[in-house]
Amino acid sequence: MRSEQIQLHTRSVQRFVSAACRPCRGSADRSAGHEWGGERPVIAASHRKAWLNWLSIEKRYGENTVSAYEADLDDFCAFVGDRGGTATKTNAVDRPEFRAWLADMATRGLARTTIARRVSSLRSFYRFCGQTGIADIEDMSWLKAPRPPRAVPKSVSRDDALAMLNAIFGRRGPDWSKKRDFSLLMLLYGVGLRISEALSLRQSDAPFADWLRITGKGGKIREVPVLPAVTQAVEDYLAACPFDLGHDGALFVSNRGKPFGPRAAQRLVEGLRHELSLPTHVTPHALRHAFATHLLGNGGDLRAIQELLGHASLSTTQRYTSIDEAHLKHVHAQTHPRAR
Repeated sequence: MRSEQIQLHTRSVQRFVSAACRPCRGSADRSAGHEWGGERPVIAASHRKAWLNWLSIEKRYGENTVSAYEADLDDFCAFVGDRGGTATKTNAVDRPEFRAWLADMATRGLARTTIARRVSSLRSFYRFCGQTGIADIEDMSWLKAPRPPRAVPKSVSRDDALAMLNAIFGRRGPDWSKKRDFSLLMLLYGVGLRISEALSLRQSDAPFADWLRITGKGGKIREVPVLPAVTQAVEDYLAACPFDLGHDGALFVSNRGKPFGPRAAQRLVEGLRHELSLPTHVTPHALRHAFATHLLGNGGDLRAIQELLGHASLSTTQRYTSIDEAHLKHVHAQTHPRAR
């Protein structure tokens, strides 16, 4: 299996390696005062370009994700003073250099989660170069950042979620836009969609059947059940919407008929949060957390919730859903054979 992956990576490089590549952003300022133990790390422009193309096309990462990986590599390039303009060879980083980079990021006050992500990006780049054979890179598995704390995302209580939905129709604005806002939040809280997933829906996706086909992170497709109340909310919005959305047009549009964007959704929730005096952690994504948390609290199966949320790993679902001690004790008492 590993040899097949290497062959796949090699074919990717043959397709995507380009001689021309823009240089790494940043400057050599951060590397001033740091004495390199050996040959200074250099990242070849063509290798960098090949890696980014591989992330985008082979791994099917989204544009924002690829841009984040690119920015992470740029930060390392800036630290070592590599402008990447003429380099044709990629040199690996050694442990002292890596520790110096970690210290530099900590000095700049970067969060541990940010540092961990940047290290992961650097490790991905070097692994790609080594496995494809485009650079003489030895095992770089030691490239690890301090493990960040496993924070539990904050949810929204059932009463607060219902209060937000009910408050929409008491706000100013045309009736059709209130129905739009209501149906959008219903998709987040009633179906558990990410805000990006809800806003990517098209007119052709409606009317909803019992199941909705969603394209999530990394282009992964899943099917989720849709509650009748959610379907009705969307139908009421479409019936009242004054704009011709078109078969392939965005399902949710602004008051000017343009696609409803993530920032508009954030402003919607911010306004409701202010009106209802809710905690600052109440965001569109918190409604997705509430969907999972409330399902779990009512006896929902963790693996089923994993499928509904579109998580590749069960551990991710466990982090998203805060399991209270009382619920754990109840499940243990009801299911363990020695507890009866």
